[in-house]
Amino acid sequence: MAIGLLGKKLGMTRVYDGTGKATAVTVIHVGGNSLLQTKTPEKDGYSAVQIGYGDRKASRVTKPMQGHFKKAASEPKCVAKEIRLAATPTSLTSENLKPSQFQQGDFVDVISKSKGRGFQGGVKRHGFQGGPQSHGSMTHRRVGSVAQGSTPGRIWKNTRMPGHMGNTRVTVQNLKVVQTRDEDEVILISGAVPGPNGGYVLLRPAIKKSNPVQEEKR
Repeated sequence: MAIGLLGKKLGMTRVYDGTGKATAVTVIHVGGNSLLQTKTPEKDGYSAVQIGYGDRKASRVTKPMQGHFKKAASEPKCVAKEIRLAATPTSLTSENLKPSQFQQGDFVDVISKSKGRGFQGGVKRHGFQGGPQSHGSMTHRRVGSVAQGSTPGRIWKNTRMPGHMGNTRVTVQNLKVVQTRDEDEVILISGAVPGPNGGYVLLRPAIKKSNPVQEEKR
């Protein structure tokens, strides 16, 4: 049963199948995942597991988190995430958190933070067309009129305007697993994954699409 894995985006490359067809893939390193905590409906009210990824110096971890990692018999981790489950796993250990948890052909959801773009205008942030580009125009890339007339005489909430772009949680669903390599501790995911190279990502079984490999095992 696939639970999910934390990892780090390494970059993109391509792989070839037996017929010579090239597939663009994103390489995600998932080695070193540790099981930190298992939550049960009896004790916590719901089923979930908490996993950690990426070794970190103990001096850079707060005292409460040091105690949390010590209780789990784990080294301090850079990132820890909780994954909700339908049922509490009975025999899950850190040894089970390997790339082979997923198989070729499985579908996964990838969760990460998008690249931060800083403060951007409406043309780049929302894809506005912009104003005339002819000589004499003073509104090449301006937003344009955003206010109302006498009624209601104000700007509506959630109006698309310039502001901070990126650095938000993004979920890309139904990406296909092309390869899993336990010896290299990597998973190759078809297509692009949000976030910069070196950014942390969370892989979980797709919630809107069944995995054929997992269905056959049941």
